Amino acid sequence: MLGEDSLSKGSESWLGRRRHAGRACEDEPVAKPMTSGGKLAEDATSLWPMWVLAFVLMIDQVDQNILRGAASPIQHAFHLSDFQLGLLLSCYTIANGIVSVPAGYLADRWVRRRGIAITLVVWSAITALTAAAFDFASLVVVRTALGMGEAVSEPSSSSLLADFYPQRRRGLAFAAQQCLSFIGFGLGLSLGGIVASAAGWRAAFLLVGLPGSLIAFAVWRLREPVRGAVDQAPEELGPALPLAHGLKEMTAHLLVGFRTVLSIRTLRYALIGVSALLFTVTAAASALPQFYEHQLGKSTGQAAAFTGLLIVLAGVPGVFVGGRLADRIALRYRGGRVALPAIALLFGGSVFVLSFIHMAFAAVYVLELAGTFLVTVAVPPLKAGLSDVLPARIRGTGFAAFNIVSVIAGQAAASVVVFSIAGALGNNYRTALLIISPGVAAGALVLWRARRYLDADVARARSAPAPRG
Repeated sequence: MLGEDSLSKGSESWLGRRRHAGRACEDEPVAKPMTSGGKLAEDATSLWPMWVLAFVLMIDQVDQNILRGAASPIQHAFHLSDFQLGLLLSCYTIANGIVSVPAGYLADRWVRRRGIAITLVVWSAITALTAAAFDFASLVVVRTALGMGEAVSEPSSSSLLADFYPQRRRGLAFAAQQCLSFIGFGLGLSLGGIVASAAGWRAAFLLVGLPGSLIAFAVWRLREPVRGAVDQAPEELGPALPLAHGLKEMTAHLLVGFRTVLSIRTLRYALIGVSALLFTVTAAASALPQFYEHQLGKSTGQAAAFTGLLIVLAGVPGVFVGGRLADRIALRYRGGRVALPAIALLFGGSVFVLSFIHMAFAAVYVLELAGTFLVTVAVPPLKAGLSDVLPARIRGTGFAAFNIVSVIAGQAAASVVVFSIAGALGNNYRTALLIISPGVAAGALVLWRARRYLDADVARARSAPAPRG
């Protein structure tokens, strides 16, 4: 953690380097190089930090979605009801949302790369520990612990990406992150389903310990960038205090951060829109393997593999196209980084709904490929746009606030609701998915309205200092 002596005083600034025993401290935030004209060299950062942080999100998704792939064998092994299975999938999300609040505070105060690396090692061990679960309660405890551990990395990763890359490159940076996220989603589902079918569900959870540790080492070796430097407005953090400095300090900081987030008009609309669409997206992602299994006659392994392949084949191209559009086209139009996601989500959600109509599996899969592509196009510009409107000093808190609201209002109940509806209808996941589908359209329409405020909020974030707790 940064010590108080690392802060600049008087005429000194964060752009200077602290020397200790004749060498620069490796935890000192590193300033971006300047051009001859005095401007920040925006392209000086290589793509390496982008890919390292993207791999963090990938292994996160692998850990999270192995359970989805192995859901049917686990349900049979522990004789779980559909409600219990939905609750098991939701407990991760609920814990993740709650812990993301203090995690956002830490992301604004500590050395982010170290926090990510440490928690990555811990959550990989927790995932492997799932194999030792002996009943439903122990499964819930382990999955809840995993959600708490992985919550720490998301605000810090997003904050780091925004400080490594300037506004005009953030679309690509977040596209790479989301690309590997979808690959991790597909890998987790596929590995969970295939390994569970071949060697038992416990074996599926023992595969991810070593990859997580290797990625943690790469994150540890990243440099810590100056907060806000790429926005040409470096911001001081104030003293970086020990983690145990007390709840009062943290609570005050979080309240200020939350008030700031809610004062940004773009974010107020985005919170409502994203919560609505995440309810549907989370429910669909949880229930799609069961839809393939119960309504389309696929085996557990086949259902998980087809779902994972869907995310990889359509989601990966979708986020790369979305990233390019975010950097090349969306910035040319009023509120483009919010308007583009709204359009993509509206059309993508509509195409996906058509896939739930009775038809051959090939036709269903083609429609879902198209729908997934369009929906994932929305992710990079939306995330880049939200990053743009947040002041650099509270980006960690901002992403955490966004996460907790979207979890409480959208994701937390999604799995429980869709599995309960399907169970009440005799495992009819087709009808259950149709019932929850309108959330995407509702969210898209709210995001469309947010476009009118985006540009003014971006200008305000770049010109005004962040409030202090």
